[in-house]
Amino acid sequence: IVAVSIAADGKTGAIIEVNSETDFVAKNDEFLQLTKDCVELIASKNPADIAALSALPMGGGTVESTRTALVGKIGENLSVRRFARVEAKGKLMSYIHGGAKIGVLLDLVGGDEQLGKDLAMHIAASKPKALDASGVPAELLDVERRIAIEKARADNKPEAMLEKIAEGTVQKYLKEVTLLAQVFVKAEDGKQTVEQLLKAKSASVAGFTLYIVGEGMEKRSNDFAAEVAA
Repeated sequence: IVAVSIAADGKTGAIIEVNSETDFVAKNDEFLQLTKDCVELIASKNPADIAALSALPMGGGTVESTRTALVGKIGENLSVRRFARVEAKGKLMSYIHGGAKIGVLLDLVGGDEQLGKDLAMHIAASKPKALDASGVPAELLDVERRIAIEKARADNKPEAMLEKIAEGTVQKYLKEVTLLAQVFVKAEDGKQTVEQLLKAKSASVAGFTLYIVGEGMEKRSNDFAAEVAA
């Protein structure tokens, strides 16, 4: 599950992903409490990494001893996968979606509470990879460029046009995956971008963190026969 904690002043916050083996355990009150306590510790104590978080005091022991005891009680492994701590330039807003499967922490400069909520919800729905083009990893752009060239060659496009076609594909991709270029999900005209919305509200986004549970983890094989054979 994903959880978020924001200090009362709205300036300091944290987001965490804690994994269980089954959805059933993810609804367990003690598991939920452990996740909540961990994310609050991250916001207040600023541990450098998961090892530092694990060593922090919790309930008469440490985070790690609390986690280990809960693993023994539930009979299922629980692990802190990742976390991020943010000191905002503006004010932090958050949104949790899909039974804590998606979490957003947003640093909004200017604007109001409603704008912050709307943008955090937009990020959860549209899943941008970066704020703008400068934040998109070069390897992702290389993949898009390569696929576009291969497709253009397969369509017998002239070699001289391949680079132009690839560049057009990359620009289209950037509009889809960068927050500022995305069309705002609640845009009444279906055209207004997030950047245009922010400009209209005299606001800006200093940054955001989007966690999707299990993102990037290899999906476990469901081939039972192969598992048994192994």
